[in-house]
Amino acid sequence: MFTDRFLRQRRGAELSTAERERLEAAISEVRSIAARKTIARTGETLAHSTLLVDGIMSRYLDDSRGLRQLVAIHLPGDFLDLHGFPLHSLDHDVASLTHATVAIVPHAQLEAIAEDMPGLTRKLWYATLLDAAIHRAWLFRLGRLDALGRIAHFLCETSARLFAAGLSDGRRFALALTQSDIGEICGLTTVHVNRVIRQLREERLCIFRSSLVEILDPSALATRGEFDPASLYIEDSENILPTTKRLRR
Repeated sequence: MFTDRFLRQRRGAELSTAERERLEAAISEVRSIAARKTIARTGETLAHSTLLVDGIMSRYLDDSRGLRQLVAIHLPGDFLDLHGFPLHSLDHDVASLTHATVAIVPHAQLEAIAEDMPGLTRKLWYATLLDAAIHRAWLFRLGRLDALGRIAHFLCETSARLFAAGLSDGRRFALALTQSDIGEICGLTTVHVNRVIRQLREERLCIFRSSLVEILDPSALATRGEFDPASLYIEDSENILPTTKRLRR
């Protein structure tokens, strides 16, 4: 089922069988998206929202010179643009970073769900609030952490998000991003990313090689990145994720 990963293991928000069946029935088509392809642009009128089934996608803004700034990444199970349902358009572009599979849900179907299933509607709203929580962590990462801390935080967060989707065991996961991608995500140059990845390996915290991540010391990596899994609202995150709470000063 295309919605199996949506809100999986999220505290108080997992879909019931009836809700999952209704959301599945709302999907009008499934699309395959090539890597590095923009699928929605700023200001375009939207008639549907997009559920990411497989792959990695991003939201981004371009500056006056046409240079891209990533403002979010999405992993399997995420709705990319639910906020486009009430807003009818986006204030940013959406693009694939890797090859991706997406499920299309027309806004007319979301309107019918809002009328017929208030419980499911609240869970869709929950997904947009979870996006906001991830965005706050993104701002914290860029604003308060050094280069190693930023990458450590990003890798811990990605592992936790993939864990919730059933795509990580908390230590190992596939991550088909380039060092340039990670640099954009963490506000670093590619050269700096390369140095940090080497430092993580030398300190026996994490190995990132050939699109595979292996976290060697989850607690130490989480501490170094000041990562708090509670921010992702995963069920029993303190017990099921091998991470620690962000240090408080």
